[in-house]
Amino acid sequence: MQTHTIQFRVRYGETDQMGYVYYGNYAQYFEMGRVEWLRNLGTSYKRMEESGIMLPVLNLNINYLKPGKYDDLLTLKTTLTTKPSVRIEFNFELFNEKNELLTEGYTSLVFIDMKRNKPTRAPSYILEKVDNLFN
Repeated sequence: MQTHTIQFRVRYGETDQMGYVYYGNYAQYFEMGRVEWLRNLGTSYKRMEESGIMLPVLNLNINYLKPGKYDDLLTLKTTLTTKPSVRIEFNFELFNEKNELLTEGYTSLVFIDMKRNKPTRAPSYILEKVDNLFN
């Protein structure tokens, strides 16, 4: 498994009237984690799309344990769970500054060949970089 961590501060516009992170924003946080996970691997969503591969979400699960709040500095841990094939799967853990686990999540995405609009294998440049993590 490969894990990558990012930090970000909760902005006012991401909260509801109670000052808590609005529940729908966690999906965007997880996307930030996936994008930066790929960048840390040495590639990007942009590179994939330019090469004709898109990566739509098939499944999103979120467990809300404690609320994130306005101006909190959050740490998001993104972990690749299995070797990619046609799908790629990630687990997420979101912590506050006290290192309290606020939210857990999971996403499953599928590699799509944009010309054929059909599922396809993960690009070789991704498989090459993660292959040794699962041996």
